[in-house]
Formats: sequence, structure tokens, C-alpha cells
Amino acid sequence: MKLKQIFISLLFAMFALTTLLQASSSDVATEVVVQEESTEKKAYEPKSIGELATSFMETTGINAILDVNDGEMTSEPKGPEYEREMTWFESSLGRIIMILIVFILFYLAIAKNFEPLLLIPIAFGGLLANIPLAGMGGEHGMLGIIYNMGIANEFFPLLIFMGVGAMTDFGPLLANPKTAILGGAAQFGIFGSLVGAVIIGFDIQDASAISIIGGADGPTSIFIANRLAPDLLGAIAVAAYSYMALVPVIQPPIMRALTNKEERRIVMRTTRKIHRLEKLIFPIVVLMLALLILPESAPLIGAFAFGNFAKESGVVDRLSDTMQNSLINIVTIFLGLGVGSKLAADKFLVLETMGIMIIGLIAFSIGTATGVLMAKLMNKFSDEPINPLIGAAGVSAVPMSARVVSKVGSEEKPGNVLLMHAMGPNVAGVIGSAVAAGVLLSIFK
Repeated sequence: MKLKQIFISLLFAMFALTTLLQASSSDVATEVVVQEESTEKKAYEPKSIGELATSFMETTGINAILDVNDGEMTSEPKGPEYEREMTWFESSLGRIIMILIVFILFYLAIAKNFEPLLLIPIAFGGLLANIPLAGMGGEHGMLGIIYNMGIANEFFPLLIFMGVGAMTDFGPLLANPKTAILGGAAQFGIFGSLVGAVIIGFDIQDASAISIIGGADGPTSIFIANRLAPDLLGAIAVAAYSYMALVPVIQPPIMRALTNKEERRIVMRTTRKIHRLEKLIFPIVVLMLALLILPESAPLIGAFAFGNFAKESGVVDRLSDTMQNSLINIVTIFLGLGVGSKLAADKFLVLETMGIMIIGLIAFSIGTATGVLMAKLMNKFSDEPINPLIGAAGVSAVPMSARVVSKVGSEEKPGNVLLMHAMGPNVAGVIGSAVAAGVLLSIFK
């Protein structure tokens, strides 16, 4: 009986002790939660109407622009550890200047119809990037997320090349192969800009990344900059896409300055009809040459060849149509906004970026000029007349340059359609810039 009483007493004692421990742990947990809430949530302090108005004003963009000592930080997609405090110029006057530039780009895109598919997203991205205090270009900002998910890792350029390949017709190039020489000549701007970048102080690797701007090839510029000069990626992307979008502004004066009226009025004959099998084999041949000779260019040429092969196969129209329309349109939106994020005052209005913009403009002009001059030279030795204007389409801005060439030609002689003739050097220029990028990457591997 005593053993039974002792056993019952021990059970009761254990139950009581367990209950006590649970209660104490619950009190401790409650205390921790209360302490956490007290650290996270500050007690509300009553404020007067004037104090509330002052607090509101301190968070406005007006105050951020006027108060040059507010300690506002730059926005960096790489993360807060790369951010720094803005200078007075970047947070005030520079921001106003960039917003004015953005509205000029809007005007060119809407009123002048200068490549609106590129200019509208880029300019709007620039507008978002210059909004004070919003941090749109930061690691967790809208523009920063877009930049990291497709520009910083080279993904968007490859998708663009895939879409461009699906939209490209190699027929004009195959029908008149000598126009490939014009695409090669126009790449002189790439190597000219390389020399210019070295002369003004960039090292040879950075200069190589900058030089691709001379071909007016945005995707290739992003691709090679990410490999050779990641720190200059934003400036190079902005420069390349700015000149691609401004092809209708930059090229016509150069084309007219280097040709006379008679040359611009030359009518080119219709080229031969290309067999479907030729178009089907050509992208495979180009890719195999890249595989054997220049593997570094394979990502760009491979994406381009895949898009074109899918189109010419004639059995995957749904895939080809998606690459030509939905895919490239979506990527263009993201790419434009991502590039536009680098139009923030603290990234654009700096000597380094300005230097790259100037080099790119000169290089692009040289590429246009050498293409036109090569066409004039070829015309002297060719049995078939060549309109020198098509040499300007040798740069990689496809199909913008070809459209500009056709427009200038039709202005000089109504009814003179040069579009298909210009597409030959234009697509050759795309391949040429990818090859040039592969050569530069191979050198520094």
C-alpha cells in the first residue's frame, strides 16, 4: 500500500513539474515575442498637422532633388554593397538633365518614328531610373531585377539573336554574295574604335569590349562586355542601343556626303531566285564554320542560326512565328527597360560613359562610311551596277540600316526599292560582328 501511495505521489509530482516548466517556457516565449515586437514596432508618437506635413515633404521627389545633402544612395543591381552616396550633381541637376534627355528620346520615337520599338522602352527605363528615392535600379527594384535576369548573364542578347535569325532572309545575300564584302568593310568601325579607346586611356581588354559598338550591334555588345569588361557593361549597352535606335539620324548625312546624286539614283537589278534548299543549308554551314574555326562566337551564331533554320525548315511554323513575334517582342521590352536603367544620372553623366558614347558615335560613323566607300569601289569593277547607299547597311543594325538605305534611295528616285539589296550586307554585318566578337574573345581567353 505504501508503495502504491509513493508511486501515485511521484506521478503527481512529475505532472506538476511538467506543467510548471511549460508555463515558464510559455512566459519566456511571450516575453521574447514582446521584446521583438518592441524592437520592430515603434510606439506611435502623436504629431501636429505641421509635423505630419514636414514628414511627408521629406519623402517627396521634390525634396530629394532640392536637398543635395539628404544622403540618398545610388541604385545598383549587384546589391547594396556596391552603392554609394550620390553627389549633389547626380541627385539634383544631373537628374533633371537626364529626364530632359528622356523626353527628347520620347519625341524622336513618337513624333519622328525613330525606331520606337527600341527608344520607347529604353527611354521609359531611363525615366524610371531617375525617380528619386524609388530605388528602381537596385537589386530588388523592378529595373534591377530585369537587368540581373537577362542582361548581366547574357541571356537576353541570345534570345534577340534567335528572334532576328527567325526574321532574317538570307536570300539577298545568297543571290548576290559579293555584298558580303560590304558587311565586312563596315566592321572596320569596330577595329577603329578599339584603337581610339586605347588612345584615350582604356586598357586593351576594355577597349575590345567597347569596340563592338562600332558595329551598332546591341546584343553582341552586351555579350562581349559581360565577358571582357563587366564594369563597363551598362555604359556599353546604352551606347550600342542608342546608336542602333538613332540609325535614321546618324546614317543619312554620312551617306549623302559620300555619294553624289547620280550614284544615289542607281537602280539595282532584281537578283536571281534562291532555291529553298540553299536557304536551309546556309545557317548550318555558317554554324559549322563557327564550330570549326571560332567556337567563341558559337553562342551568338548558334542562336542566330537556330532561329533561321527553324524558319527555313517550313515544318515548325509555330516555333518560328513565336520567335519572330511574341518572344522577340517580350525580350525587347525587358532589354529596353534594362538598358534604360543605365540612363540614371549617376551612371550616364560620368566621363567614362561620355567617352564611350563619343567613341561609339565616331566608330559607327566610320563603319557607315567604309561600307559606302567600299560599295563605290566595287561599283567601278562590277558588271552589275551597285548603289553605294547599300554599303551603309553593312553595319549590324538589322533591319534598321536596310530600311534607312531604302528610304534615302526612294527619296532620290521614287520607286527605287533598295530594301532587299540592302538586306544582303545587313545580314552579313550581323554575322561579321559576331565573328569579330569571337575573335576578340579568343584573344583574351
